[in-house]
Amino acid sequence: MSTVIEQPVEARLVAAAPRMPSIPATLHYDRSDPFAVRMTFPAPATLEGVEVCWTFSRELLAAGMREPEGHGDVRVRPYAYDRTVLEFHAPEGTAVVHVRSGELRRFLAATSELVPPGLEHLQLDLERELAELMRGTC
Repeated sequence: MSTVIEQPVEARLVAAAPRMPSIPATLHYDRSDPFAVRMTFPAPATLEGVEVCWTFSRELLAAGMREPEGHGDVRVRPYAYDRTVLEFHAPEGTAVVHVRSGELRRFLAATSELVPPGLEHLQLDLERELAELMRGTC
């Protein structure tokens, strides 16, 4: 069984213009980092012209599909019929994208098959990670 899930999604960038341009994005989940989800936007879709990757909690994504969640750099909330809004806040500005909720539900279902919510801690090797942190401190 694979330990990584990648799913392309179509995101619509909310802009001042009346038409929201569609931009590609990829959702990524790795069992070795079981609490996190990454959303990557390719270089042509960003103002800087470089690939941009945001990392946030799987729990934030799931909860934000039901009601507004997040107080930091990433915020998620339901919007209209079958849309979810993701806001990405950075010093350079804020990007707001709409994603079909069905695509997000499919992604979350796949991640849940790989690592059921609430059992993420079983994927971690805390003793090894603690040993790595302590190496060289004495």
